[in-house]
Amino acid sequence: MKYFGQPNFQHGEVPAVGVLLANLGTPDAPDTPSLRRYLREFLLDPRVIEMPRALWWTILHLFVLPFRPAKSAALYKKVWTAEGSPLLVITNRQAAALQEVLRREIGTPVHVAVAMRYGNPSVRSALRELAGKGCRRILVFPLYPQYAAVTTGSTIDAVAAELTTWRWVPEIRTIHHYHDDPAYIRALAASIREVGEREGEPEKLLFSFHGIPKRYFLAGDPYFCESHKLARLAATELQLPRERWAVSFQSLFGKEEWLKPYTDKTITAMARSGIRRLDVVCPGFSADCLEIGRAHV
Repeated sequence: MKYFGQPNFQHGEVPAVGVLLANLGTPDAPDTPSLRRYLREFLLDPRVIEMPRALWWTILHLFVLPFRPAKSAALYKKVWTAEGSPLLVITNRQAAALQEVLRREIGTPVHVAVAMRYGNPSVRSALRELAGKGCRRILVFPLYPQYAAVTTGSTIDAVAAELTTWRWVPEIRTIHHYHDDPAYIRALAASIREVGEREGEPEKLLFSFHGIPKRYFLAGDPYFCESHKLARLAATELQLPRERWAVSFQSLFGKEEWLKPYTDKTITAMARSGIRRLDVVCPGFSADCLEIGRAHV
């Protein structure tokens, strides 16, 4: 095996610190071929679909990839901007802002690189970008407030897999979650409060999180509990009484049971109960993306 090396590394220089800012992913374009490549990579991840590989490979190639890419492409076209995918554009802005703050407050050279777990820029390319800038210590920062095996766990898998091909493995630290970090809760509450002041206070606030299959939770995934804790802490910071807020889960895939209550059914039930002004916040995401759009049913 030929390992990735850094033969031109300057040993006399102060080693730089790298931050790998990782998000879920995006297709290269809002068209069917791009979505097919993206969905194939995403749905073949065993962290995402826990099913016998041969059975899932057959289902994916016979029943999912022939039909879903065109439908997903139509949805992506609705959120695509002149700059590209909102998820990638916003993540790049976050990376630039973070790098500016870190360089101002830390004496050691710091470089921030963006990676998408699926699609581009890849985890491999981002890590090698940091290596090329002399980073011998790298902080892996998946941009998910809550830990889930399908998101944070999968990102760490990809980092570990890439580093098995390196000759000189850097020092690695990882951030697993920040759902209960006081600064994050204050920032989230401030954002929600700002919308309320501008648009008017809603009758109810719905915290809608991306779903995962219920069996993942029953097998020990902390995502469900951390989602509820995040919502509870944010509601406390906002001083909302319990009857003014609720939690739901969105974006189902397949026919098995996912985390409940489902967002679409929750919103329908609220409308039937007489609620006419509802605000929905999606704190499972750090950047606007297609999945947030799916919450607004």
